[in-house]
Amino acid sequence: MRLVLAGLAVAGAAMATDQSSQVTFMKDVLPVLQQNCQGCHRPGQVAPMSLLTYKETRPWAKAIKAAVTMRKMPPWFADPKYGHFVNDRSLKQSEIDTLVKWADSGAVEGDAKDAPAPVQWPAGGWSIQPEVVVDMPPHEVPAKGILEWELIAFKAPFKGDTWVTSMEILPGDASVVHHICFSFEKHNPNTVYNRYEWVQVPRDETGNPTPGNSGFAERPGMITAFRDVGSTEVKTRPGQPSLRQNLDFCYLPGANYDDYRAWNAGKLVPAGSDLVVSLHYTTNGKAVTDRTKIGFTVAKTPPPRKFLVQGAGEDAPVIAPTPASARAAFASSYNPEFKIPPNESNYLAPPMDITFLKDVEIVRMRPHAHVRGKSAQYKVTYPDGREEIVLNVPRYDFNWQLSYGTSLKLPKGTKMHFEFRYDNSVNNKFNPDPTRWVYQGFQSWEEMMAPNLGFILDRDADVASLMSVTN
Repeated sequence: MRLVLAGLAVAGAAMATDQSSQVTFMKDVLPVLQQNCQGCHRPGQVAPMSLLTYKETRPWAKAIKAAVTMRKMPPWFADPKYGHFVNDRSLKQSEIDTLVKWADSGAVEGDAKDAPAPVQWPAGGWSIQPEVVVDMPPHEVPAKGILEWELIAFKAPFKGDTWVTSMEILPGDASVVHHICFSFEKHNPNTVYNRYEWVQVPRDETGNPTPGNSGFAERPGMITAFRDVGSTEVKTRPGQPSLRQNLDFCYLPGANYDDYRAWNAGKLVPAGSDLVVSLHYTTNGKAVTDRTKIGFTVAKTPPPRKFLVQGAGEDAPVIAPTPASARAAFASSYNPEFKIPPNESNYLAPPMDITFLKDVEIVRMRPHAHVRGKSAQYKVTYPDGREEIVLNVPRYDFNWQLSYGTSLKLPKGTKMHFEFRYDNSVNNKFNPDPTRWVYQGFQSWEEMMAPNLGFILDRDADVASLMSVTN
């Protein structure tokens, strides 16, 4: 009898040990999902499925295993050999091991008492609960056709001088939103509110613009089209649009908010400013109505520091005014030499070189291209001649245009070399047509090249001529 009881005790102890080492959703998997996945994988966000509960997550166990072992999820494309990034979204190996073991061992639910408290996500699909919301007018997007980049102006939604501490754009229908950008601009008495403006870009039967006439800059014969909100009547006039815009903030696939509070910083919006928004929709075969919202949080007192985007939002020009830098003031370097040949798998675009004319602290780098973008690299040369790659993105993904947060303090005289490579071959699964020449332009099948640098400065720092740009 004693032997039998001893055997049962040993078996019970082994069973208890097995249970204690068992990976369960509630105890082990849910904390990883909360920290790394639920920001996108919840209702109203960009991801295709919700991972808030066991019931929602269980059917995806094998797919989660595959995505994390191949490091496709969470999306993060910075080469770990270069730079240090405070918002690194890549999983630790221990977290990958946990998810794999859970999937391989039957995706057990576990005991609900082991689960962490649910994350209290902001209501309405927001990532940051806004204090001020701007509702954009409903915008009809047809099933087919080409929609050019539209500009529209509104009065800024603030009374008096206001320090904005976060900005977020919540698309009404992300499936058709290529981008939405905005900036706060000094009011122009001639500005007409609630009117869309766009350049009528001349295009051939394939959709390509006339080379050198993509709408980036005024050309002889340029025509601007416009229509009022709520109207279908389109009128035209010669010349370029009357509205001007920098890039205080953009919604792009994979990037929908900026939060400056971690740096004790904000963005000053002077009283009486205008909100100028650019809209770019891409048709997808289904007619939809987009109802985008823009949300803000604001400071009760002026923060000690300010956030600044390359080329954006200040009366004094951030980029020193030179003929070369004028092409880069929109944060997208236009260069007539940019021409991607058909079937070219590794085209190196004319690079952009930036010289910092003052001491700077860069806190964000966000490389931007379109569907043929392949890789991007930022390299700095310090005044003493030392070179350093500060960000290398060997696999750029248009569907996840990530911001890489850092604290890169560069002395006056430092030079930055920014380059982008493009894949216009059949090997690029996103390439709509590898047989065509590709030029710079606003559409997804055209291309862009932008480093999108974000700076932190003291609140009262002079930002004039922060840098010069050549390309």
